[in-house]
Amino acid sequence: MSTEENKRLIRRFYREIDEGDVEAMADLVAESYQDHSPPAFPGLAPGREGLKQVFHLFSEAAPGGTHTIEDQVAEGDKVVTRLTARGVHEGDLPGIPATGRPVTMTATVIHRIENGKLAEKWSDRDLFGFLQQLGAIPTPGGTSG
Repeated sequence: MSTEENKRLIRRFYREIDEGDVEAMADLVAESYQDHSPPAFPGLAPGREGLKQVFHLFSEAAPGGTHTIEDQVAEGDKVVTRLTARGVHEGDLPGIPATGRPVTMTATVIHRIENGKLAEKWSDRDLFGFLQQLGAIPTPGGTSG
Protein backbone atom coordinates (compact mmCIF):
# COMPACT_ATOMS: atom_id res chain seq x y z
CA MET A 1 0.00 0.00 0.00
CA SER A 2 1.14 3.56 -0.63
CA THR A 3 1.69 5.99 2.23
CA GLU A 4 -1.52 7.81 1.22
CA GLU A 5 -3.47 4.53 1.35
CA ASN A 6 -1.97 3.83 4.77
CA LYS A 7 -3.07 7.26 6.02
CA ARG A 8 -6.58 6.67 4.65
CA LEU A 9 -6.69 3.35 6.53
CA ILE A 10 -5.89 5.12 9.81
CA ARG A 11 -8.48 7.83 9.15
CA ARG A 12 -11.08 5.13 8.45
CA PHE A 13 -10.06 3.30 11.65
CA TYR A 14 -10.82 6.36 13.79
CA ARG A 15 -13.99 7.18 11.81
CA GLU A 16 -15.34 3.65 12.40
CA ILE A 17 -14.60 3.96 16.11
CA ASP A 18 -16.39 7.31 16.27
CA GLU A 19 -19.37 5.79 14.46
CA GLY A 20 -19.45 2.89 16.92
CA ASP A 21 -18.66 0.23 14.32
CA VAL A 22 -16.25 -1.86 16.37
CA GLU A 23 -17.01 -4.86 14.13
CA ALA A 24 -15.20 -3.01 11.30
CA MET A 25 -12.01 -3.91 13.17
CA ALA A 26 -12.12 -7.30 11.40
CA ASP A 27 -11.49 -5.48 8.10
CA LEU A 28 -9.00 -2.97 9.48
CA VAL A 29 -6.93 -4.75 12.14
CA ALA A 30 -4.84 -7.91 11.94
CA GLU A 31 -5.97 -10.69 14.27
CA SER A 32 -2.44 -10.78 15.76
CA TYR A 33 -2.41 -6.98 16.34
CA GLN A 34 0.18 -5.88 18.90
CA ASP A 35 -0.47 -2.86 21.13
CA HIS A 36 2.88 -1.87 22.62
CA SER A 37 1.22 0.67 24.93
CA PRO A 38 -2.15 -0.81 25.95
CA PRO A 39 -4.40 0.72 28.60
CA ALA A 40 -3.71 -0.64 32.08
CA PHE A 41 -6.99 -2.51 32.41
CA PRO A 42 -6.85 -6.07 33.73
CA GLY A 43 -8.10 -9.01 31.73
CA LEU A 44 -7.78 -7.67 28.19
CA ALA A 45 -7.43 -10.32 25.50
CA PRO A 46 -4.41 -10.16 23.19
CA GLY A 47 -4.59 -9.00 19.60
CA ARG A 48 -7.59 -7.59 17.78
CA GLU A 49 -10.02 -8.95 20.39
CA GLY A 50 -8.29 -6.93 23.12
CA LEU A 51 -8.53 -3.81 20.97
CA LYS A 52 -12.25 -4.42 20.53
CA GLN A 53 -12.62 -4.81 24.32
CA VAL A 54 -10.89 -1.46 24.87
CA PHE A 55 -13.15 0.33 22.40
CA HIS A 56 -16.28 -1.25 23.92
CA LEU A 57 -15.09 -0.08 27.34
CA PHE A 58 -14.50 3.50 26.18
CA SER A 59 -17.67 3.66 24.05
CA GLU A 60 -19.69 2.73 27.15
CA ALA A 61 -17.76 5.20 29.34
CA ALA A 62 -17.96 8.07 26.83
CA PRO A 63 -20.71 7.32 24.30
CA GLY A 64 -20.53 9.53 21.24
CA GLY A 65 -16.85 10.34 21.79
CA THR A 66 -14.88 11.62 18.83
CA HIS A 67 -11.33 11.65 17.50
CA THR A 68 -9.95 14.64 15.62
CA ILE A 69 -6.85 13.97 13.55
CA GLU A 70 -4.60 16.99 13.94
CA ASP A 71 -1.61 15.78 11.88
CA GLN A 72 -0.51 12.68 9.98
CA VAL A 73 2.87 11.72 8.62
CA ALA A 74 3.58 8.46 6.81
CA GLU A 75 6.70 6.70 5.63
CA GLY A 76 6.98 3.15 4.44
CA ASP A 77 4.64 0.91 6.45
CA LYS A 78 4.19 3.36 9.36
CA VAL A 79 1.76 6.21 9.98
CA VAL A 80 2.17 8.73 12.79
CA THR A 81 -1.04 10.44 13.85
CA ARG A 82 -1.41 13.28 16.34
CA LEU A 83 -4.99 13.34 17.55
CA THR A 84 -7.40 14.70 20.11
CA ALA A 85 -10.12 12.50 21.62
CA ARG A 86 -13.16 14.14 23.21
CA GLY A 87 -16.16 12.83 25.07
CA VAL A 88 -18.26 13.02 28.22
CA HIS A 89 -17.54 10.53 31.00
CA GLU A 90 -21.05 9.08 31.32
CA GLY A 91 -20.18 5.49 32.24
CA ASP A 92 -17.77 3.84 34.62
CA LEU A 93 -14.16 3.08 33.76
CA PRO A 94 -12.33 0.45 35.83
CA GLY A 95 -11.83 2.09 39.22
CA ILE A 96 -13.38 5.42 38.14
CA PRO A 97 -17.13 5.88 38.48
CA ALA A 98 -18.90 8.05 35.91
CA THR A 99 -18.43 11.77 36.57
CA GLY A 100 -20.50 13.40 33.83
CA ARG A 101 -17.49 15.58 33.07
CA PRO A 102 -16.33 16.45 29.56
CA VAL A 103 -12.89 15.00 28.87
CA THR A 104 -10.22 15.65 26.27
CA MET A 105 -7.10 13.57 25.70
CA THR A 106 -4.31 14.19 23.23
CA ALA A 107 -2.16 11.41 21.82
CA THR A 108 0.53 10.69 19.30
CA VAL A 109 0.11 7.25 17.78
CA ILE A 110 2.33 5.21 15.47
CA HIS A 111 0.64 2.40 13.53
CA ARG A 112 2.45 -0.17 11.42
CA ILE A 113 0.46 -1.56 8.51
CA GLU A 114 0.97 -5.05 7.11
CA ASN A 115 -1.07 -6.61 4.29
CA GLY A 116 -3.54 -3.71 4.37
CA LYS A 117 -4.33 -4.01 8.10
CA LEU A 118 -3.10 -2.44 11.31
CA ALA A 119 -0.47 -4.79 12.71
CA GLU A 120 1.19 -2.82 15.54
CA LYS A 121 0.63 0.33 17.58
CA TRP A 122 2.75 2.51 19.84
CA SER A 123 1.25 5.57 21.52
CA ASP A 124 1.93 8.38 23.93
CA ARG A 125 -1.28 9.61 25.53
CA ASP A 126 -1.82 12.38 28.06
CA LEU A 127 -3.16 9.96 30.68
CA PHE A 128 -2.15 12.26 33.53
CA GLY A 129 -4.26 15.11 32.16
CA PHE A 130 -7.11 12.68 31.43
CA LEU A 131 -7.11 11.40 35.02
CA GLN A 132 -6.99 14.98 36.34
CA GLN A 133 -10.09 15.83 34.28
CA LEU A 134 -11.88 12.86 35.87
CA GLY A 135 -10.84 13.97 39.36
CA ALA A 136 -8.80 10.80 39.90
CA ILE A 137 -5.60 12.85 40.33
CA PRO A 138 -5.51 16.29 42.01
CA THR A 139 -4.85 19.31 39.84
CA PRO A 140 -2.22 21.83 40.98
CA GLY A 141 -3.80 24.12 43.54
CA GLY A 142 -6.98 22.02 43.49
CA THR A 143 -8.30 18.77 44.77
CA SER A 144 -9.34 15.52 43.21
CA GLY A 145 -12.98 14.56 42.83
